[in-house]
Amino acid sequence: MILLKILSKLTLSGTEPKEQLSQNKLATYLCMSVSEVNAGIKRLVLSGLLGPVIRENKTVFLPSKSACEECLISGVKYFFPIELGAYTRGIATSYAAPLFKKHILLGDDPIPVWPYAEGDQRGLALEPLYRSVPQSLAEYPDVIFYELLVLIDAIRSARVRERNIAIKLLREKINHESYAQTRIIKSEDAGDSCENTRHIER
Repeated sequence: MILLKILSKLTLSGTEPKEQLSQNKLATYLCMSVSEVNAGIKRLVLSGLLGPVIRENKTVFLPSKSACEECLISGVKYFFPIELGAYTRGIATSYAAPLFKKHILLGDDPIPVWPYAEGDQRGLALEPLYRSVPQSLAEYPDVIFYELLVLIDAIRSARVRERNIAIKLLREKINHESYAQTRIIKSEDAGDSCENTRHIER
């Protein structure tokens, strides 16, 4: 979830970010604790999904496009398997999300939704990658973040045709031209062992 939020900021085209995205702000936007975000950033660095790059005599951390593609397309579906639950109210995800509207014609079967009491759709419960996903999107709307999340859900759960569409769209977003213009630098946690990962900025 942290990686997808970072990627959502890297795919913004032609828009200068209004603020730096620190670990504290990541925690706020994702409705997670700072310690969870800090631990997640460390794992992303350790796994090679965020890698060090020298820029202006500083070591900065950038998402690795090839590693992100490999992990999100080939790995996530095994680590986060899906089992649809009961009929409930929630937020449309996977192939039922608006992103797929021009690619897929929905039938009469119940759609997958993230369970959320204030959601505007009804369907079969699909647990999101992290429990705070619906709250995060409700409190801090982010269209690209939402699209990345539903693409991952389609890769996790959809049939072959929908999965192939999701893979194509995900690759397009990960390889967006503005990607290389964004970076992560120094941590707010002075004593943190990951103190080179504080801000995402252009």
